[in-house]
Amino acid sequence: MTQDETAKIVEALLFAANTPLSLSRLAQLAGKEPLAIIQAIEKLNQDYETTGRTFRIHQVSSGYQLYTLPDYGQWVRSLFQHTHRTRLSKPSLEVLAIIAYEQPITKPEIEKLRGVDSSGPILTLLERKLIQVAGRAKRPGGPFLYRTTKEFLRYFGINDLSDLPRKEDLEDFLIRRDQSTTDEGPLKLVGTMESQVDKTAEGDQ
Repeated sequence: MTQDETAKIVEALLFAANTPLSLSRLAQLAGKEPLAIIQAIEKLNQDYETTGRTFRIHQVSSGYQLYTLPDYGQWVRSLFQHTHRTRLSKPSLEVLAIIAYEQPITKPEIEKLRGVDSSGPILTLLERKLIQVAGRAKRPGGPFLYRTTKEFLRYFGINDLSDLPRKEDLEDFLIRRDQSTTDEGPLKLVGTMESQVDKTAEGDQ
């Protein structure tokens, strides 16, 4: 199998997938070594740039997915002009920012930092699969520990936690990412569109 053929297979797989595909999964599906997949992705992105295509293969949350370039976001967004992304409420974003930097962290610790009950935001974040239970704290009562998930990385368009901004800038970063994928990063061309539904921000505390 030539490199061109491998690249075409990788492109077809990414086009058909509705979630990011990991390097190992792409290698398994294509029947090639991981290095060959990386080379194929690099070749595809070079070809896309050379031919002026409006999308690229982007690595996010330890996987790869096709994304449109930010310059063309306004036209893609118009395709969904009657729908809106499910935006997180400010309390949910506040709790998410705390968890992202303090993880693993318990609910009492979150509430100590916020000064208010955080049951609603935590439940919302769990339902959205942006956080997960990471065991119990070794203390009386054994409260649950919470940490972010791969979906958190995918949703906010980052590859790993090291891509997060400084702690003091994190909440604003999450708000901007949540409000518009085209202002701060690439807009998805192919992938899950759960966020493109007709809902308003949830009314949690």
